[in-house]
Amino acid sequence: MTISRRQLLLTAPALLSACAALPPPPPPGLAAGEQRAWELEGERMWVSLPREYTQRSERWPLLIFLHGSGERGTDLEKVKIHGPPSWAARGVNQQLIIVSPQLEDGARWDPERLHKLLVGLKARLNVDPQRCLGTGLSLGGYGVWHWATAHPRDLAAIAPVCGFGDPTKVAAMRNVPVRAYHGDKDQAVPLAPHIACVEALRAAGGTASLTIYPGVGHDSWTPAYRDPDLLPWLLAQKQT
Repeated sequence: MTISRRQLLLTAPALLSACAALPPPPPPGLAAGEQRAWELEGERMWVSLPREYTQRSERWPLLIFLHGSGERGTDLEKVKIHGPPSWAARGVNQQLIIVSPQLEDGARWDPERLHKLLVGLKARLNVDPQRCLGTGLSLGGYGVWHWATAHPRDLAAIAPVCGFGDPTKVAAMRNVPVRAYHGDKDQAVPLAPHIACVEALRAAGGTASLTIYPGVGHDSWTPAYRDPDLLPWLLAQKQT
């Protein structure tokens, strides 16, 4: 059968449109529906892609998890013990990309380093730039507060657990909603400074909530990351 030039001209836009709608494949070393170790910008991390990553062209929300001081070092398996990377390890089909980098021994989360990592992730993964989110526990809780303060346009929202920032600087992140958690018996990271940060952000016109667990010590991350409302809240956040 002979195809006329007119038929080709009519068909070509549809074919181009179909090709444009195809989602980009995962970068080498990553796979949809799996959590894998990866390296980018000199950072070692776990990356978990949703099962439908290769099946839809829409960009995905990105959640970056910052671990605590006990998970620093070279054993990447430690990072999967708590929080969002443990969701992926249990096979939960989360509707977002989860990235969990690891610090070296003795290091602290640096906002400039995290900003650079985010730029690299947005360039390599199919990320919605308006739905980049941060969460972390203990040392990572400090990390997300300070990151959002230093680069308030990086993150659409943060969920810090048993950590706090600088109340005198949080006005800079007034457009970054916060859903925070803390135990009232925490002897490692006091509750009062976290309350001060939340109150200062509210006074600056920001949106912040703080869930306080009665009788809970430093291990507030266990109930926090089991909060059934946390993931829906994160997924609902978007920069304007």
